[in-house]
Amino acid sequence: MSVVLRVSLFVMSLLSAFWILYNIRKAKVRIEDSVFWLCFSLLLICFSVFPGIVTWGASVLGIQSPVNFIFLAIIFVLIIKLFRMTIRVSQLSSKLQTLTQDFALYEQKKEK
Repeated sequence: MSVVLRVSLFVMSLLSAFWILYNIRKAKVRIEDSVFWLCFSLLLICFSVFPGIVTWGASVLGIQSPVNFIFLAIIFVLIIKLFRMTIRVSQLSSKLQTLTQDFALYEQKKEK
């Protein structure tokens, strides 16, 4: 793994961690979501500080380049996050539909 990639990965991970902490202070993001992003930034920092982990992971999975392993790991984590968000949106959509139906029934009973 090249030094340029390691430094840029480290700097961008730190910047994203500080941005997340800034948004937590401004109450723009929930703590549950921010924990995920802070752990994700920490994982990327570990990848940049300890490149042996990336090289080992690439060799175990049979990936030729450690950089490709980093891309694969990032894509995998983001797909998991997307799936969890999809579940949450589906649950909220169902709750909203139930609430709307209950409100409509309440309004109908109120008119009678």
